Order: sequence, then structure tokens, then C-alpha cells
Amino acid sequence: MLNLRFLGAARTTTGSMHCVEFDGHRILLDCGLVQGHRKEAFEANRALPFPADSIDAVVLSHAHIDHSGRIPALVRAGYRGPIYATPATRDLCDAMLRDSAFLQARDVEYVNKTRLKQGKRPFEVLYGIPDVDATMRLFRTFGYGETREIVPGLKATFHDAGHILGSATVALDYLKWGKPRRLLFTGDLGQSGRKPFLRPPEPVEGVDALIIESTYGDRDHPADENIAGRLKDYVGFIVQHRSKLVVPAFSVGRTQQLLRFLDRLFASGKVPPVPVYVDSPLSAKATEIHKAHPECFSDRVRDLLAKGDDPFDFPGLHFIGSVEESMSLNNRPGPMVILSASGMCEGGRILHHLKNSIPNPLNLVLFTGFQAEGTLGRRIVDGAEEVKIYGEMVPLRATVFTINGLSAHADRSGLVAYAKALGPSVRRAFCVHGEEKYCEANRENLLALGIKRVDIPEKGQLFEDV
Repeated sequence: MLNLRFLGAARTTTGSMHCVEFDGHRILLDCGLVQGHRKEAFEANRALPFPADSIDAVVLSHAHIDHSGRIPALVRAGYRGPIYATPATRDLCDAMLRDSAFLQARDVEYVNKTRLKQGKRPFEVLYGIPDVDATMRLFRTFGYGETREIVPGLKATFHDAGHILGSATVALDYLKWGKPRRLLFTGDLGQSGRKPFLRPPEPVEGVDALIIESTYGDRDHPADENIAGRLKDYVGFIVQHRSKLVVPAFSVGRTQQLLRFLDRLFASGKVPPVPVYVDSPLSAKATEIHKAHPECFSDRVRDLLAKGDDPFDFPGLHFIGSVEESMSLNNRPGPMVILSASGMCEGGRILHHLKNSIPNPLNLVLFTGFQAEGTLGRRIVDGAEEVKIYGEMVPLRATVFTINGLSAHADRSGLVAYAKALGPSVRRAFCVHGEEKYCEANRENLLALGIKRVDIPEKGQLFEDV
């Protein structure tokens, strides 16, 4: 018998974690960090909802921190089992989890200065570099289309999810009353046919039950032509006003996608080239990791690589390394484009760029993906008159734009098309990784396809005999 317990990304978009209970074994599908309001997220991440040694295996859909970022905490608490992932996911995690540990150490040091002054007990980091080292030794990789028995009687197969480099859907095969049964976990799905460098999500045959993301369950993204046109307008504005376009961008996936759009925009001659600064050491590492995994790319991008055309480089592109270089950008005149992490503005170098830039009404801030509730990014997108950055209230006078079409997530039509491509075998589905109203919209769409039962799990909810 296979049971499912939903422990994260239930009626929210963060902290992906689902527990499969099968024949006395426990398997985690993802183990992600909760992101949002600092205090609430800190407390949520610290409390594992189970003993670490009760987990037999972790199966990781992809490397984004809201899916992978809690694994070192699990290891720190005593987990010693395997972590199954694709090779590209493993390589990205090596960079991203180390970056996460570094940022946590810096944040805890900052918070503890205040706590010690108040006579409070200092916080400890959720995990450190030694925990990341121990985590990386537990990874066991296999590629798309390959199958592994992860516990006796339960086999896993990865298929391309098209979301970020190495992202995978996870098909779990087992027997129910002696008959074959297949559960599919989508992780996060990419946009079919619209990614600049990745292949579209790969449908899977014979799925009986489906765990599907719902981030954009109620809306469609604009076409690529619309995105390119808007980017042209934004760059044209900063050229005219000699100002800055600041883009909070996730280091993995979003940054590389933006670079492809800007490369093609400048090459078209529709706007003059301007300096583009990628101010994130992790983004630079992630871009190099992308180049090392051409097996994940679309045919068109592989053809470019074969011809010696680097799809992630162009004249005027600069990767910023040191903190001193990063700070110096604040004193340079525009026009310039600054891409910096994190994508939801919850840490990293983007904070000092925002603090320096948003008081100026001639500057632009562009968000290119979903902003979770409680994040600084969400407050900016929602139009706050001022926001707190590094403990100071900063007036928000810059113009703020959002292009959801650059999201690495499938939109409403993409989710419906993917579920439809799975065929009529799907009789049950669970909508996760979406705020409640988006899960509700996705649920209605799935029911319209003929799926008999569609649930929206609450956090901690158990479903038996799936």
C-alpha cells in the first residue's frame, strides 16, 4: 500500500516536501526550504516534521532551493540515506547549497548581533558547509529515462520536466493488489515550446495518480514576442534617461534565460547594446554548469554550441565577482542592466542594488517570476510606498514591472496540455505548489479533463492507499 503525506508546498509555493510511505519505507519527494517572512521561515525550516533517520531515501526533482535547500538540515539531523537526482541537478546543488549555507551564516550573524544586545539566546545556522559536504556524498545520480529501485518494490524513473537544467518529473512504479500502478510527481514543469534553451516537458504514459504543480493555475503567460517587445521598451527607457534596469533574478534558470533574451535583443539592433552586469557569484557558477550539461539543451542550442557560438555570452556582458566590484555598480552612471539574486529579494546582493536604486524615479525594477507571500519581492510588486531593507525604510519611487512570461513555470494552458498528454489513465490528482486560489483553478481544469478526483492537500494531510 502506498500512502502520501504532504509536508510542504501545500496551498503555498514554497518548501516543497512530500512523503511517500510504501511497505514500511518512507521516501521524500523533494526537501525544500520555506521562503517568506524571515522569522516565520526560520522557525519553519528548523523544525523537521519527522525524525531524520525515519527517512529511507530522498528523490529530488530539481535544484531550486525551495525544493532542495533543506536537505543539508536533514543530513545535519542524522539522515544518511541516498539522494537520487539527475547529474545536472547534483552539480547545481553542489553550488546552490554551498551558497545557501554562506547566506545563512551571514544572516544569522546579522540577527544575532541584535539578539545578543537584547539578552536573547543566539540562533544557530540551519546548516553549514560541513553539512553540505556530507550531503553531496549521499547523491546518487541517473539520467532521463533510466530507472532505479529506490526501496524494495518501488522504482523511480526521471523524465525531462523542462523547468531548469536537470529538472525532472518522477514516475514511481509499484504494485497495488498485484497490479502495476504508477504515481507521477511533476516537481515544477517548464513552458512547452517556449524555453530559449531547454527541451519542453516530456509526457509520461500509464500514469494512474498525479501530483502536479499549480503555480500559475489560473493564468496564461504572454507570448515571446510580447516579452521581447517589453524588454526593448525598458532598455530604450534606461538608454534615454541614462538610468538602471534592476532585475531580481534566480541564479539558476532565470538568469540564463534572461541572458538569451538580451543577447537576441541586442543582436537585432532594435536597441543599442548596454552593459549587462550579472552580480551573483552563484549565477556565474550556474552558467558554467549549464555549459557542462548540453544533454539538457534543445536541439537549436546544441547546434549553436557545436558551431562555437556560446549562447550565454555576448559583448558587454560582465560577471561580477567581488563584493567591492558589486558595490561599485552603485556609483556608476547608467544606462546599465543589473541581474542579481535572489529572485524574491530575500537575500543576496540584490538587496543593496534595490536600496540604492528604488528611491530614483528614473530607475526601473523588473520582476520575472512569482513572488511568494511575505517576501520583499511581493511587497515591492504589490506597490508598497516604502520597504525595509537592511533594517532601514527605503522609499519606493522607481517604476516596477513584472513579466510572468519569463517564469520557468508552465502557465494554465501548459499545465492543462501536459495533463491531457498523459492520457485517460489518470484517475486521481493532487494540486500542490500553488497558493490556494491557483490550486483551485488548476483543480477545475483537471476535473474538466475527466480526472475523477482532484484534491488540494493541506499541510500535513495524509492520503491512504493511493
